[in-house]
Amino acid sequence: MDRRLFVAALAGTSALPALSPRFAPGAVRRLLDAAEVARSRGGTVTDAGAVPWRGSAAADAAFAGDEDFWEPVQRAFDLDRTWINLNNGGCSPAPSHVMAQLERDLRFSNELPVIHMWQTLEPRIEVVRRELAREFGCDPEEMAITRNASEALETLIFGLDLTAGDEVVISNQNYGRMISAWKQRVKRNGIVLKEVAFPVPCTSPQQIVDAFAAAITPRTRVMEITHITNLTGQILPVKELVAMARARNVETFVDGAHAFAQFPFTRDELGCDYYGTSLHKWLLAPIGTGFLYVRRNKIPALWPLMAGNPGQENDIRKYEEIGTHPAANHNAISVALTFHRALGAGRKQARLAYLRDRWAKRLLAEGQGRVKILTPLDSPWGAGLGFFAVDGLDPHKLGAWLVGQHRVVQTPITHPEFSGIRVTPNVYTTLDEVDRFSELVLTAIRKGIA
Repeated sequence: MDRRLFVAALAGTSALPALSPRFAPGAVRRLLDAAEVARSRGGTVTDAGAVPWRGSAAADAAFAGDEDFWEPVQRAFDLDRTWINLNNGGCSPAPSHVMAQLERDLRFSNELPVIHMWQTLEPRIEVVRRELAREFGCDPEEMAITRNASEALETLIFGLDLTAGDEVVISNQNYGRMISAWKQRVKRNGIVLKEVAFPVPCTSPQQIVDAFAAAITPRTRVMEITHITNLTGQILPVKELVAMARARNVETFVDGAHAFAQFPFTRDELGCDYYGTSLHKWLLAPIGTGFLYVRRNKIPALWPLMAGNPGQENDIRKYEEIGTHPAANHNAISVALTFHRALGAGRKQARLAYLRDRWAKRLLAEGQGRVKILTPLDSPWGAGLGFFAVDGLDPHKLGAWLVGQHRVVQTPITHPEFSGIRVTPNVYTTLDEVDRFSELVLTAIRKGIA
């Protein structure tokens, strides 16, 4: 990466100097090592006008398997390497300097909370808001900082006025907590909840659009979709789904818990009016961070989970009125976002897909014809999150064997229509760890599990 552009991204030159976080020298050194590798490879040539952390697709792909670049990145994390963690889809470890910033702010807050936390640290949320809005491509006045995707999505689910008989269309592959929230509205308000199904893997986006469209009637008020499912990693055609629903006067809520910072996109590329996500998965922010986007003209009609203050009816900040909470968590988002930009969103996407393909294609090639991959490979409808099943092996027993006997963490999943194991490495995952996992699964296929 061009060193000047890299340092500019790292320093967050657009941020107010007095509000900028400090960075641990060791972590900065690790990133500068990676940046120097990128610069020497000529890998960050960007189109005129492009933001510096987004390069060309070809250049990004060239870095996917470049261990000289990724090895310094792996050293930016303090981890227990006696475990192989392939469940970063729940929540991921944060880089060491993100944790250092969090810890410094917590200690500073504790010295005199009513002054240090409320008066000194809390105002810095406005920098976080601005930089997240810049990354997502929206107005800062449309960006609310939340604690996770569930809080963001439940603000939407419980915030829209609905009456008995109003219909809501969702997928049966929605995240379980969101389905539970809608079912609570069924009990309390008498709405009608309709669940649609679509096959996995699916490489025909129109098939998904048609499934949702078939469920919409004149009584349909809302459609909730996942940007990428937490089950198999199927990416949905959000732009087409939003356009279809809007043409029928149906609101669309987008659950992006696993999408943001796993692969690059902007609000306008999706065309959505509402979006919720977690930041402790793929952005590598501290646990308990997320955001809610609401298009500005939609804010007045959407109620907050907790009552806002007088005069906040049109203010995105009404969704942040949750009572006393630490400022340290949301302020450290800015450090994680800087780390993400320094890596490059496209290079990160390419690396995650490379890690997925390394284990998935090996299992397909050497798994005696018993392995099924339910995530689209070599397709724009899949990303770094992968899902596999082995004929004749119960995924929960296989998962227990992997974690219990070999200290390999993964996620067995049973859905009414499929079952298997979800695998989610991250940028700190080494090739040796991926290969160890693959070899263990192949051993289970060849010899069984005791």
